[in-house]
Amino acid sequence: MQAYKLKGKIDDAGNLIIAEPVKMPPGDVEVIVLQAVESASSTDTETESQAQTPKRKSKVKSLKELLENAPPIPPDFDPEQARWEGLKEKYDL
Repeated sequence: MQAYKLKGKIDDAGNLIIAEPVKMPPGDVEVIVLQAVESASSTDTETESQAQTPKRKSKVKSLKELLENAPPIPPDFDPEQARWEGLKEKYDL
């Protein structure tokens, strides 16, 4: 299955409108729609989901206390950026 990323709009009647040409052969397709949301409401949602997340568990006793007392991960944490920073430090890039 091949994936394409296109931009579109939903009109007042609820129809999906894709304004750009699609370079695909004719045939059946499966459509997945992701709706853009405002940043303020998405931050609230992220905070709520973090509050509902159960505490991290560990079977290793020495790590159990560390994980229970660890601060929560900030919502703007980017694991890819952290990985890149670690590699730069390790290999003097």
